[in-house]
Amino acid sequence: MDLGLKGRVAVVAGSSQGLGRAIADVLAQEGAALMINSRSAAKLAVVRDEIVAATGARVEAFACDLSEPAGAEQLIAAAQVAFGKVDILVTNTGGPPAGMFEDHSPEVWRQAIAQNFESVVNLVRAALPGMKERRWGRIVNVTSISVKQPVEGLILSNSLRAGVTGFAKTISNEVARYNVTVNNVLPGYTRTERLIHLAEAVSERDKKTVDEAYEGWAAEIPMGRLAEPPEVGAVAAFLCSEQASYVTGQSIAVDGGWIKGLV
Repeated sequence: MDLGLKGRVAVVAGSSQGLGRAIADVLAQEGAALMINSRSAAKLAVVRDEIVAATGARVEAFACDLSEPAGAEQLIAAAQVAFGKVDILVTNTGGPPAGMFEDHSPEVWRQAIAQNFESVVNLVRAALPGMKERRWGRIVNVTSISVKQPVEGLILSNSLRAGVTGFAKTISNEVARYNVTVNNVLPGYTRTERLIHLAEAVSERDKKTVDEAYEGWAAEIPMGRLAEPPEVGAVAAFLCSEQASYVTGQSIAVDGGWIKGLV
């Protein structure tokens, strides 16, 4: 299927590794131009060269800290200077620390709010006016299965990802008449660097090995295995497509059936 992304410009946050990188790969394969982003300029330079070599897409890179409001504004401005527009915005940041409520100080909460909630708001604020003016836009937020079924030991993620979901649903209704869609992708347990950290936290908490943590997660999933990043990337890319023009305000789980609820 041709996703109709040739000539489109996508900003993909947190794309030097993991799910952000997987989404950037698929969008480039589909012909979109990319502005990739992370905090590390060195990592971005390597990823940019790899994506260009693999796809021939035009790829630019901008390093910044999205937990700072200026970072979001600078990223979108850099994409607009480089490409003249931003058609697609993929919000994605590393997950906050694992732990129970009493494990986290007020400062840790503030940092998590800035990184995982305010960064989304600030990126959307910067990118949305141009999308509305051109009457075409796609916003996809990478959140988590925890918004539908909280994950034990992840109170920060459970709380803040749910906040992003409420924000996204509300704004999707506000901008639908401009042909701008807003959706969320909810990755389940996926083989990324983030999962390594979560496995280490579970190992310490439950006095088990990291491999046993992975096996325990796989046993909870009806498909009996963890996801691979490209499987999440493909769903996110579809939500950015021309074909997904009538899908908005939705939270799509890519979890192998882990979520037990009906909706």
